[in-house]
Amino acid sequence: MIPITTFAGRTVAVFGLGSSGLLSARALKAGGATVIAFDDNEKSVAEAQAAGIATQDLHGLDWPTIAALVLAPGVPLTHPKPHWSAELANKAGVEIIGDIELFCRERGKFGSHCPLVAITGTNGKSTTTALIAHLLESVGRDVELGGNIGVPVLALAPFSAGRHYVLEVSSYQIDLAPSLKPTVGVLLNVTEDHLDRHGTMQNYAAIKERLVAQVQETAVIGVDDDWTRAAAERVAKAGKTVARISVLGPLRDGFYAEGSRIMRAARGKAETAAELAGIGSLRGLHNAQNAAAAIAACLALGVGLTAIQSGLASFPGLAHRMQPIARKGNVLFVNDSKATNADSAAKALASFHDIFWIAGGRPKTGGIVSLAEFFPRIRKAYLIGEAAADFARTLDGKVAHERDGTLARAVEAAARDAAASGIEEPVVLLSPACASFDQYPNFEVRGKAFTDLVRAIAGTESLT
Repeated sequence: MIPITTFAGRTVAVFGLGSSGLLSARALKAGGATVIAFDDNEKSVAEAQAAGIATQDLHGLDWPTIAALVLAPGVPLTHPKPHWSAELANKAGVEIIGDIELFCRERGKFGSHCPLVAITGTNGKSTTTALIAHLLESVGRDVELGGNIGVPVLALAPFSAGRHYVLEVSSYQIDLAPSLKPTVGVLLNVTEDHLDRHGTMQNYAAIKERLVAQVQETAVIGVDDDWTRAAAERVAKAGKTVARISVLGPLRDGFYAEGSRIMRAARGKAETAAELAGIGSLRGLHNAQNAAAAIAACLALGVGLTAIQSGLASFPGLAHRMQPIARKGNVLFVNDSKATNADSAAKALASFHDIFWIAGGRPKTGGIVSLAEFFPRIRKAYLIGEAAADFARTLDGKVAHERDGTLARAVEAAARDAAASGIEEPVVLLSPACASFDQYPNFEVRGKAFTDLVRAIAGTESLT
């Protein structure tokens, strides 16, 4: 844990006592602050009390004496309306910050020598974050990986010489981190998302842009959508070093995808920066964007191209995200349980041919109608969960399919059919295009169940 000393001797209110909020309270207390914490959930309050954190309904605080309100990222700051704790803080003129801001202030005091790479974007940020950390680790750098990717930032090891911090940062977290000034900032893309939290696309895009607008050294920015393209222009005009990335076409300056290669261009002259052919964990155009961003970030930190290529080849990928988990003969099994909607499943379907597709669960609005362009890639579909009947209607007359109901039956049938197909490289793909909640508590449990079922098939060779 990183103790937060920048509020030593002052009183800080903390609202939202999930994992990051409780950790913020503990870190502040360890650093010498007086902490008063609360949550709308009584169980969370009880857990904080059991951890030795003082709790009190924040309605009764003497707000002018409070140095800051530390708000958990999931608590509304502005839209659809500020949470009541934020309204009280705003009325009293108390600053509202989050755990990323606590980290940034402590880094400014004790860890300015530690490189910080911060990654955001609507899509791809988890893979890019994990890939950058992997590339740095592969050349012997001391790396701490966390943020929105699963390990709260304050749970990371304290600052020390040579330590690198690689953080995935959501728009919620950026909104609560005004002094976020990464050594290298990465903005991958901006598409419509979280408007219930940010109100408009303009607000959402502006919050994402903050991460790269304040970089200390290099801003790595995708330029394949209007929002990020405009952000790259503004950041460059402000005098920052900008490395542009694209997977839609060549760039005069920057990094772009050309077939399976990532090219590096300067003044119109391009050279191969990396080759992605044969790297199963980086299949697909979306992963080419992730790889281009990671390459640009690591070059900015002094990693050489030869070392980067080696690191790319050894990247295992993220669990449940287009993750190759096993082979049996020529059949590849891929766990893409994270694909909880059609848009996410489209990325996997676009990355393979001859697919034996396991899909279904609790359906999202629109079902799989939008995936019609990928139907020719699907040899057969195996439908499970609540969505099975609706998906079957969409596939009727277009894709061979069966309604298996459960994941166990679907895995058994898909594995059998793929092995018997005579196809050179069949793929059994779990990419559900649905939430898991009809049969599993989350996509991680669903993905693990798939992995366990596949590994139980006689003759499979694990790839993870």
